[in-house]
Amino acid sequence: MRGRVQGVGFREFVRTEAASRGITGWVRNSDDGHSVELVAEGEDDVLAALVERLHQGPRFAHVEAVDCEYSEASCGFARFSMEM
Repeated sequence: MRGRVQGVGFREFVRTEAASRGITGWVRNSDDGHSVELVAEGEDDVLAALVERLHQGPRFAHVEAVDCEYSEASCGFARFSMEM
């Protein structure tokens, strides 16, 4: 995600949205200061619902773009976490 997505609670927003849907993976701020990265694993329809929410973001965010790349799941995550 790019835009005003750092310093506005975006990672916590993503963690909450993903965990409530049973999605596993992680979310973290990018070093560029203007984007957030995430890896998410779950059912296709559930991931699509998460992507829809990512376009909205939390109250003070302004999401300019959500870029998605799909691949085979690694099944390597026990839960969804926020990385620093």
